[in-house]
Amino acid sequence: MGRTNDSVLREFVLTGLSAHPELQTVFFVLVLCMYLMILLGNGVLISVIICYSHLHTPMYFFLCNLSFLDICYTSSSVPLILDSFLTVRKRVSFSGCMVQMFLSFAMGATECVLLGMMALDRYVAICYPLRYSVIMRQGAYIPMAAGSWAAGIVDSVVQTSLAMQLPFCADNVINHFVCEILAILKLACADISINVISMAGSNLIVLVIPLLVISISYIFIVATILRIPSTEGKRKAFSTCSAHLTVVIVFFVTIFFMYAKPKSKSSAGTDNQDIIEALISLLYGVMTPMLNPLIYSLRNKDVKIAVRNLLGRKNFSDGI
Repeated sequence: MGRTNDSVLREFVLTGLSAHPELQTVFFVLVLCMYLMILLGNGVLISVIICYSHLHTPMYFFLCNLSFLDICYTSSSVPLILDSFLTVRKRVSFSGCMVQMFLSFAMGATECVLLGMMALDRYVAICYPLRYSVIMRQGAYIPMAAGSWAAGIVDSVVQTSLAMQLPFCADNVINHFVCEILAILKLACADISINVISMAGSNLIVLVIPLLVISISYIFIVATILRIPSTEGKRKAFSTCSAHLTVVIVFFVTIFFMYAKPKSKSSAGTDNQDIIEALISLLYGVMTPMLNPLIYSLRNKDVKIAVRNLLGRKNFSDGI
C-alpha cells in the first residue's frame, strides 16, 4: 500500500498519538492555542519593529528575522500536527513529506546561525559601544542575516536531497507527528552512513560553530560588564543581553537533545521511546517560538512601550 508495481514509495503514514487516543483532543487544543499565540506574539513583534523608527537598529532587525523564522517554522509543521490529531493514521505523500521536512530543517538551521549573529551584535554593542554604529552598519548586519538564511537553506537542501535518495522498501510508518528527518532515516532499508556523516557535519556547522561563537562572545561580554564601575551601568549592560541569552539557552538545550547525535536505523528503540522523542520534538517546535516574543517583550523596555502604543494602551498605561 502506497507503492507502485516497482516498489517506489509513494506516501508515509504518521502515527502521532494514535496509540493514545485519549490524549489527542487535549494535545490538539493545547497545540492550537500555542500556535495562535505564536502567530499573534511574533506578528505583533514584527509589526512593532516595522512601525517604530527608533527600533530600526541591527538588534531589532535580527529580532524581526527571528520572529519571522518562528512563524515560518511553525507554519511548516503545526498544521500537519493538528491534522494528525484528528486522523488515526495520517497519510502524507512522499513529495509532501520531503517539502515539509525541507522547510522545517531550513528554518531550524537558519535560526541556529541567526542566534550566533545576534550574539556578535551584542558583543559589539557591549564591548565596543562607541564604534557600534560604524561596525554594525547596514552593509554589515543585512549580509549577516542573509548569510544565516543562506546557510540554513543550503544545509536543508543537502540533508533533504540525501534523504530523498534513500530506498524505503520495508515500512512507511513514521512514529512522529511530522516528517522529521531522524524518524525518516530509521525507515530506510539501506546504509545511511553517508546521511549520518552529513548530519554530523551539519551539526558542526549550524549547531557547534554558532554555539561556540555565542559562548566566546558572552565570555567577553561578561568580562566587559564586570569592569563597569557602577552597579546601574552593569544592570543596563546586562539587560541588553539577557533576553537573547535566555532565548539561546531555551533553543539550544532542546535542539541539542534532538539533533546532536544522529541515530542509525538500528537504534530505533521502542514505540514508547519514539513517542517520547516526538513529544520532545513537539515541545521544541512549538514552545520555543511561543516563548521568544514573550521573553523579548518582558525583558525589553523599548519593546514593551512600543507594543503598548501599537495596541492603543498608551493612555491607560499613563493613567496607572
